[in-house]
Amino acid sequence: MTPRKRIAILASGGGSNAEALMKAMQAPDFPAEAVLVFSNVPGAGVLQKAAAYGVTAKVLHHKAYPDREAFDQAVLAVLAGARPDYLCLAGYLRILTPGFVRAYAGRILNIHPALLPKFGGPGMHGHHVHEAVLAAGERESGATVHFVDEGVDSGPIVLQQRVPVLEGDTVEHLAARVLEAEHLAYPRALEVLCKNL
Repeated sequence: MTPRKRIAILASGGGSNAEALMKAMQAPDFPAEAVLVFSNVPGAGVLQKAAAYGVTAKVLHHKAYPDREAFDQAVLAVLAGARPDYLCLAGYLRILTPGFVRAYAGRILNIHPALLPKFGGPGMHGHHVHEAVLAAGERESGATVHFVDEGVDSGPIVLQQRVPVLEGDTVEHLAARVLEAEHLAYPRALEVLCKNL
């Protein structure tokens, strides 16, 4: 049997996408295993989720470092100890420095709560995305799993999961439906990627 790919998950918050990934990776036939959960926020909810799934968790607070480059170098040192094949960004609220992206070029995945290339880029995260989708009168939205490059939300798309925008939708209702789509799309994209490489 092919060895399972080693996955490090980076998250800043509650970690619902991280949990969806860890849950999927519990299946014995899933082609990847979670070897590390990393957070830049002490006390982030994702750390409890990692403990519940028996996954090693590490934290470095970004505010303890003088700049983004110094912080990312420290994160790379933590990651080196886990030897991941892929990194999955799951609500990781840091824009990666070019040096970080180059260190894992072609091996970093992210999930975005819209159908890229629409509604991506700097400032497009969380409720801002859903507000923009509704303001534009879109008929559908969804989740996009994509590779991370040195831009913001600009890397090659791996997989998209579409959801309808319903009449009278609020930001909260749309966000909840898109989040459900994210929880389906991210494990599926990771599985496809690991099986085909």
